[in-house]
This record gives sequence, C-alpha cells and structure tokens, in this order.
Amino acid sequence: METGDVVKPPSSRVKRIALPAGPVLAFVFASALRAGGLELDDSMLAGVTLWCAIWWVTEPVPVPATSLIPLAFLPILGLLDHKSTANAYGDSLILLLMGGFMLSRAMESTGTHRKVALGVVKGVARLGGRGGRSVVLGFMVATAMLSMWISNTATTLMMLPVALAVIAGASDRRMAIPLLLGIAYAANIGGIGTPIGTPPNIIFMGAFDQLGVRDGSYGFLEWMKAGVPVVVIFVPIAWWWLTRGLRGNETFDLPEGEPWTRGQRRVIVMFAIAAGLWIFQKYPGLPSEWFDGIGWEKGGGWTGLLGLATNGALDARMSGSATVAALVVVLLFAFPDGDGGRLLDWEHAKTIPWGVLLLFGGGIALAQAFKSTGLSEVIAGNLGGMKDIPIPVMVLIVCLLTTFLTEITSNTALTALLMPILGATALALEVDPVILMAPAAMSASCAFMLPVATAPNAAVYGTEEGPIDRMVREGFVLNLIGVAIISTLAMFLVSKASVGVDPDLVPSGSMESPPVVEVTRPVESSYAAESSPTG
Repeated sequence: METGDVVKPPSSRVKRIALPAGPVLAFVFASALRAGGLELDDSMLAGVTLWCAIWWVTEPVPVPATSLIPLAFLPILGLLDHKSTANAYGDSLILLLMGGFMLSRAMESTGTHRKVALGVVKGVARLGGRGGRSVVLGFMVATAMLSMWISNTATTLMMLPVALAVIAGASDRRMAIPLLLGIAYAANIGGIGTPIGTPPNIIFMGAFDQLGVRDGSYGFLEWMKAGVPVVVIFVPIAWWWLTRGLRGNETFDLPEGEPWTRGQRRVIVMFAIAAGLWIFQKYPGLPSEWFDGIGWEKGGGWTGLLGLATNGALDARMSGSATVAALVVVLLFAFPDGDGGRLLDWEHAKTIPWGVLLLFGGGIALAQAFKSTGLSEVIAGNLGGMKDIPIPVMVLIVCLLTTFLTEITSNTALTALLMPILGATALALEVDPVILMAPAAMSASCAFMLPVATAPNAAVYGTEEGPIDRMVREGFVLNLIGVAIISTLAMFLVSKASVGVDPDLVPSGSMESPPVVEVTRPVESSYAAESSPTG
C-alpha cells in the first residue's frame, strides 16, 4: 500500500515558470476551445483540468494545494455546486483509504509488519534450502504480501535493513542487486493486489463510480479478483528475471525474530477481522428463498447472515468498505496493546498522508464535473473514429503510456487525470469502462526503471548497492513484462470481475452533438454488484 509518491522536485526555474503558466495556459486553452465551438462550461472545465495537470507535474505549489483548485474553482465557475464539490473530498472511498492508512500505522507502530515479513521470508527460504534464489523469493513474497495492505514505502524501508544484513554476511555479493531490486519491485507490484494497496486503485474506483454506468459501486472484492492474480503471476516472473544469473550453493542465515508481543497478536486479529469483513461483506450470495421470511429479495456474506440472525432487524446491506474501515479503526483505538497503551494512538494516526487524501478529493471532484457538464460525453462523441481500433490494442496502448509516463511523474496525479478521459473513451468505444480504466490504474504501479519513479525504487537506490544502469536495464524489461501481463489479464480477469456495461452505440459527431449513452446490465451478472463489498 502506497502512501504517496517519491518526491521528484522540478528545478526552481521550472517552478517559477509554471506558477503563472498554469492559470495562463488554462485560460488560453479554454478560450481556444470556446472559439472552436465547445460549450462554455466544457471549455472552462478543460481549462481547470489543464491547470491542475501543469501544477501537479511541475509542483510550483505542493501537490495537496493544487488538489484544492477544483474545490475553489468548480463552484466559482458554476461547473459543480459547492456541496457536491465538497462531498467529493469526503467520498467514502477516501474514508476507506484513510482507514487503511490507520490500520497500516497500527501494524508499523507495534512492529507487526516486521514479524509477518520475517516469518514469510524464513518459510519461503527454507522451502528452497536457504539458497540465494530462494532467499530473494522469500523477501519478494513477503514484501508483496505486506504492500497489499500497508505502505509500499514503509514495507521497503522495513525490509531493507534485514536484506542488507543478509548481504553483509554473504561471501557471494552477486545476490545483492537481485535482492534489493526484488524488494523494491515486489513493493510496487504488491500494491496492485487490493484497493487500499496504492492510491491509483482507489482513484480508479472513485472515477468509475462517477460514470454512473451501473447501480452498484465498484467493490473491494471486485478489485481483488483482478488485482491479486496480477500479483501472483508478476512476482514469480520478476523473481525469475532478476535471479536468472544467480547460481551457487551458498546458504544464508536469516535474523532470528523476537517472540510475539500481545499487542502484535491483537493487531493481527484486527487485520484479519478487517480483511474478512471487506472480502465477505456481501459475498458469497446466499439462496434468495432464505430471505423470503424477512422481506429481502436477496442477500449474501456476513451482511446477509446478520439479517437472517436478527430476523431482518439489522440490515447491514447499506454498509460499505468505508464502514468496515471505520469499525476497525475504532477498535484499534479502543483495545489495549498489553503494555499500557492502545493498539493505535493519535500520535501515530495523525501521521498518515493527509495530502494524498486531498489529491483523491480533487480527482473525484474533476470526475464529477466531467459528468455533470457533459464534457465526458463530448469527449466520447469525438472519439467515435477510434472504434476501428481493436480493444486489446487499445488496452495495450493505455498500459504502455501509463507505465512509462509514471517513470517521470506522480502515479497518483497521473491516474487522477487519466481516469475521466479513459472513462469517456471507453463509452465511445462501446465497452465496459473498466476494461481501459483498471489496467491504467494497475500500470501506474509498474514503473521499475528509474529511482525517481517510486519511493521503493528511490529507497533501494539510496543504499548505493544498486547501480542505476542495472536498475534501468532490469526495470525496462519488467516494465514491458508488466504491460504484457496487465493488458492480457485485463481481457479475461478485469472484465469478468466486473459487472458488464454495454452502452448503446455512441453516435460519432461534433462537439455540438454529444452522444446519449444508455447502460444495460446482463441478467446473469446483475447480482455481482450486490455480492461484493462496496466502497
């Protein structure tokens, strides 16, 4: 789980130029679109989006401050009312991520994440005889598992000292680079596994929900059905690539861990509760006849069982993933750690990356405005000529562009900008928007070439054990492998994990005649939205 992107500060000169250039270019762009026949509201929204894009990339002001531009200017320009704009910054998905951040802090503050990591590393390494390749695999598996739930950066920084100790005691130094790069890359890949694994995942879910192409929200389990297979396939391939030249019979000693504390055991229990409630909130679906006696048409998961147990008195079907997050956070603050404190205190909780939450809010507000002004329909109407491009080719192009753009800019900001555009593009191509949007969100985590691309990459480069030329060479190949894996699985897993969306034909036309899109839902998959946890 990523808490933010590594700092990639542009030069002071670039910042000085970008500060006035952002609003000036936004005004010029909006004026040009208006002169070309685009509606005033659509032109102004395009200008605001460009302003955010310029400042997010060049950072003349902090990224969270730029994220407040939609909150200020969407209502002033009459593009979205102030209540709807403000609600975007308190969206349930943002609250879900906030809860995930706090659960992560509880694991870090009690040292639970280190205990879990060492246990996984030792278990995997023993299976391979504690040889060099098996030790690297153990570290990568442990890192990926933790990064699905806690900060990629914290996971990497926690694993690095252990890895460096193993390297220091080794007679064969050839294992150093595969081990260190493996930790960084596994942290990036692991974030794909769950909605709270990395910010782009949540941004996708929020933008998809704003399209309004189906009744239910995109759920926690829905994402995992596509994200976990990517992790399970990608980590072993990355391990094989990094260790392909690693040979030798040397065995490696791993550090012994201390006994589990009461606080660590209790945090693990809380984590298990959170994961279970998220995954099985409305899944699996239960026979509809079970609910005839309580007046429900259908139900599933623990919410359905709770309704049956209370004869319908407690209807938790209105709960979502943010509900579970809030419940677990309250329990973390309430339960003692066995050493005179709590499993989570405010001193640790207040250190979560609040700025990232503001960035999410800005992205969701822009997505809402794209829909309310009709700009998404205008974009879709003008992309009708792309219908001749095969969908697999389009997905491949999206994955390639996102992957390599992420090497040089914030993956979170990039995803916030791409999601509304890709959603409109999907409607123009008459496909489920998930087919383009989800692969782009996943690809935003697959930047392996440069130290500045992600915080785990930078942390590993900072050890001075991994030369940049080796990172570029290995990372370039893994970038392409990631594109291949994600674009291929997108056609099978992403679409099957999601409720199908079959828009009517989108008429090709000009800016003056936006398309009318009607969404239909296949009968056989109509319960999918009900049977997966929602955010």
